Amino acid sequence: MTIISETTASAPQVRTPRRPALENRWLRFAVRRGGRLIVSLWVLATAAFLMIHLVPGDPVRAALGPTATPALIEQTRRNFGLADPLWEQYLRFLGGIFTGDLGMSIQFRLPVADIIGDRLPATLTLGIAGFVVAVLVAIPMGALVAVATRRGRRRGLELGFASTSVVVGAIPDFLVGVALVWIFSVTLKWLPVAGADGFESFLLPVVALSAGPAAILARIVRVELLAALDADYVRTARAKRLPIARVVLRHAVPNAVTASLTLGGLLLGSMVAGTVLVENVFAWPGIGSTVSGSILGKDYQLVQGIVLVYGVGVLIANTVVDIILAVLDPRSTVLDETGGGS
Repeated sequence: MTIISETTASAPQVRTPRRPALENRWLRFAVRRGGRLIVSLWVLATAAFLMIHLVPGDPVRAALGPTATPALIEQTRRNFGLADPLWEQYLRFLGGIFTGDLGMSIQFRLPVADIIGDRLPATLTLGIAGFVVAVLVAIPMGALVAVATRRGRRRGLELGFASTSVVVGAIPDFLVGVALVWIFSVTLKWLPVAGADGFESFLLPVVALSAGPAAILARIVRVELLAALDADYVRTARAKRLPIARVVLRHAVPNAVTASLTLGGLLLGSMVAGTVLVENVFAWPGIGSTVSGSILGKDYQLVQGIVLVYGVGVLIANTVVDIILAVLDPRSTVLDETGGGS
């Protein structure tokens, strides 16, 4: 016979309340960031549509030329849906985004999605290669200069690094590209002037695209690493007589790089936009070399699609950087705008 004490029988059972699903930190972060992305995409699509349609001028007349008859112009406008009310064109444009139908190019008489699909891989290759090179150059350079100039040492190196990084970071990408072409293609004749044939043709566009962002990011890495080297956890690691290389690489650099990822996301967005001018300098067969011709030809449908692709690329890049920051340091990113947390 089992005897249950009075105290045990009368004691209420304490149950740990289950937290609602939205109380989960990662789920809150995903919902919040996903909602921002959806709203940003809608604003981007609306801005691209209005920006192009509010520009003065008739794209059909510009595409057909001054000798086109009024009947031909009106028929072409109906064929491309430009004679419909603006709200109807807007709804069709939004619906086409989900189905991949971005309209027809007036200039090329081809679907905009096909034109972008043919040229997008070249732009992505150039942009990603430039970003990777910028990161691979900036992080070691900033780290080495930070260690070498810590606590006021090597003032000359610090001054030279700061001055050079400011100058290089302030020069526009296309001017760097023009200088590289003049030095290495025209004068020395080491590398091809333009085109995308082989590995050698990648070198100058990638350097032109990554030089400025690498200089800016290296300065930020140096500042962040100097702050990390004076932190308490680094002092503790040094007190344990760990090798300086291990302290820097395993303790200080990861924290400095994490803090620099936010700037890296902004730089990636600027590099995506910077491909437009760089591609024109090197006659790169990407979207950037197409957008200038479509603007001059008032090919509104193609300009809309290109603006949309570039904007989506920037938004996705920033979202990916936010996710990486959340994974590496949840305390500084996941709890953002949640009013504190558990």
